[in-house]
Amino acid sequence: MADVAQLAGVSSQTVSRVSNGFAGVTEDTRRQVLAAMRELGYRPNSAARALRRGEFRTLGVITFSLSTMGNIRTLEAIATSAAGHGYAVTLLPVAVPTQDEVNGAFSRLGELAVDAVIVIMEIHLLDAATVSLPPGVQVVVADSDAGDRYTVVDTDQAGGARDAVRHLLDLGHETVWHLAGPKDSFAAQRRANAWRTTLTEAGRTPPPPVRGDWSAESGYRAGLLLADEPGCTAVFAANDQMALGLLRALHERGRRVPDDVSVVGFDDIPESASFLPPLTTVHQDFAEVGRLCVEGVLSKMRDGSGGGSTGGGHGTTLVPTRLVVRQSTARRGR
Repeated sequence: MADVAQLAGVSSQTVSRVSNGFAGVTEDTRRQVLAAMRELGYRPNSAARALRRGEFRTLGVITFSLSTMGNIRTLEAIATSAAGHGYAVTLLPVAVPTQDEVNGAFSRLGELAVDAVIVIMEIHLLDAATVSLPPGVQVVVADSDAGDRYTVVDTDQAGGARDAVRHLLDLGHETVWHLAGPKDSFAAQRRANAWRTTLTEAGRTPPPPVRGDWSAESGYRAGLLLADEPGCTAVFAANDQMALGLLRALHERGRRVPDDVSVVGFDDIPESASFLPPLTTVHQDFAEVGRLCVEGVLSKMRDGSGGGSTGGGHGTTLVPTRLVVRQSTARRGR
């Protein structure tokens, strides 16, 4: 820093103010200091700054799965939003979702020096008291049903599913079959519950759901079963990847989409518009979920409220969905 100050013709204090982004330095002086930094190859010592400020400008992210599209998109959104606030992200996958593994993950993140933690918990755990998060840690949880004990940000799973089912009923279909996600998934449960409730409220008897595991392969296997159901003219798939496998199975069995069977997915992944036919689906705003997770945990850091099992400020924020209508749905008997 002294070498930079000498080359730029300023004080070491001015170099410090520039490197830390503080105000009170003219633009000409700032450019002069930055030019000297580049010439000398100077990089501010982030560890020293962290010790001085008492913060590391890093958020920890714990996730139980990197295999699902929703978790990957949420993680990407969190990293993008964190970078916009000047924070880095440290990712820690947890292979086995148990209390010991969660405690170990928080311990490891503490050793890696993070300021707060975001947990992407698609698996239905917190609300079932299978695991709990350590008290006194600033935490925001994505995709869980634990808003009374933690701060939760999630997509409006139920609202999206209702829109999908109502769209198919409005097209004249007598009922809607459901290709459901895994039993231990909070999102899958909420979507399935909303599917069943919407049909019941419309005076329709829900058919037995067919369950997949979020993968296109499981959607294909389920599609082979649904293709043999003569009364199946409409299917709501719990995600787009399973819908992709379903479309293949229906095609192989000679069931035309949407002439014979209408299909709606959930997620609106970038490829869904390129399915054959292009998929009608429920759009999730992953960028907004990520933004709210980051802003929520930063707000906790500023006001000092904990994110564990005690303290105030908890509750669930739901991000709205919207139905994107494409060519995989049509009026019955068109």
